[in-house]
Amino acid sequence: MSGKQIKLFLADGTPGGLTTAEITNWTGHVLSARRSDLADLLKRDEAQRTGAYLLLGEDETAIENTRCYIGEADVVADRLRYHHRDRDFWDRVVVITSKDANLTKAHGRYLESRLISFAALAGRVTLENGTAPPVPALPEADASDMDYFVSQLQIVLPVLGVNAIRVPAPSVPRTAVDTNDSPVFNLRLAKLGVDAQAQQIDGEFTMLAGSVIVATWHGVGKAASTRKAYETYRNQHRQLVETGAIAISQGNGRLTRNVVFSSPSTAGAIALGRSCNGRREWVSAEGTFGDWESRGVE
Repeated sequence: MSGKQIKLFLADGTPGGLTTAEITNWTGHVLSARRSDLADLLKRDEAQRTGAYLLLGEDETAIENTRCYIGEADVVADRLRYHHRDRDFWDRVVVITSKDANLTKAHGRYLESRLISFAALAGRVTLENGTAPPVPALPEADASDMDYFVSQLQIVLPVLGVNAIRVPAPSVPRTAVDTNDSPVFNLRLAKLGVDAQAQQIDGEFTMLAGSVIVATWHGVGKAASTRKAYETYRNQHRQLVETGAIAISQGNGRLTRNVVFSSPSTAGAIALGRSCNGRREWVSAEGTFGDWESRGVE
């Protein structure tokens, strides 16, 4: 894959504050801000344009602890003022517009529909949208341009720490040229029927569709810190079941799609129903995940 130059600008000079993001030779423009900076955001030219937006908020009961609402507007600022009054869950906003101001209402609706579709497919956030609007009809050339626009957002947004539309990449065989993705690692425990496979894809530890894992999370901790960690695992396992990512059958769970985890240990814990040292317990013909991760270091 060829490199990408992404330009970030801290508008107020502080990390986490008003931040703009652009890709060289891309017409899109992304603006991220805390809710506490909404007044400053609304004064900016970007907020007066047609575009789409994401409202994001932390919630321990949500998928990956994040709730998200995706919308569009002729004038983004007007809609954000409305959401400031009618929606309490969010503490961060991401505004998506075009540098050339050529996005129309139809383009905004197309963006909204595609973003909601990708967010549902990615399964990384709990969507607050009550409906999934159909993709509006656009001229063929416009639809192609907007699909490219969305593909660039899938690169820019994760750089800003927003993974809502980052769809897990499919597992592919590793080649001599492409050495970024790992071999497939296995995690097995016969007495629990666990037979899981995982691979590091695009820098993310991904448990693969078809993996067989525990149907319920059964770990019990003694120390308060351990109990809290175990409750987090239990909630994550439950959310994956509720969203259909884990299908329960004959006393086991089976992944219906690739699922990204924050670490191999978290993936292993979800699979086994107990704590797991993922760097040691995920193994391939080439050794442990830790061995692969350390390749070339010594």
